[in-house]
Amino acid sequence: MAPFAPFVPIALKQFLLTEQRCPPEWRPFDLYLFRDDTVVFYVGQSYVAFDRVWRHILDGYKGRSMVGRFIHCNWPASMRSTVELLSSRAQQFADLGHDLPAAERRLIEQYAPCFNVSLNRQPTALPACYAPPGQRITSPRSLTRLISQASMAVQADNRRAWAPAEDD
Repeated sequence: MAPFAPFVPIALKQFLLTEQRCPPEWRPFDLYLFRDDTVVFYVGQSYVAFDRVWRHILDGYKGRSMVGRFIHCNWPASMRSTVELLSSRAQQFADLGHDLPAAERRLIEQYAPCFNVSLNRQPTALPACYAPPGQRITSPRSLTRLISQASMAVQADNRRAWAPAEDD
C-alpha cells in the first residue's frame, strides 16, 4: 500500500473553487475538519470526505447541516477558515487498525470541536467573534455567487502576495 499524505489543509475559499470535482489524489481522504487558526469547529468522517464537505456547504442553506449553516452565517469571514482532509489509513491511526470510526473518535477527543456533540465530553465554546449557526445567513443564496466571491478573495490574496513591498 502506498503511503498517504498526513493531511491536506485548504482554505475554504480555495476549496469552493474546486466546484464539487474531487481531485483524484483527495479521494482516499475519509476524515475532515473545519477549523480556523485557533479552534476546530467540526470533525467528521465519510468514505469520500471531499463530497461530505460539499454536502455540508450545500445543506447549510436549508439548515440541514449545522457546520454549513455556521459557514453561511459567518460569511465572508468564514472564507478564511480551513478544511483539513485526512485519511484513516495514515500512520497516525495505525495503532487503531486504521478504523475509520475510531480515527474520528480520536480526532474529536483531541480537538473537542465546537459542533460535535457525540463522543465529545466538553465541546469547545464557540469564540465570541463568530455568529452561532442560528443567526441570519450573510452569504449569498446563489452557489454561483458564493463561488464568485471566493474566487475574488483568492485573487485578492494572490495580488497581495505578489505586490512589491512598499518602502517606508
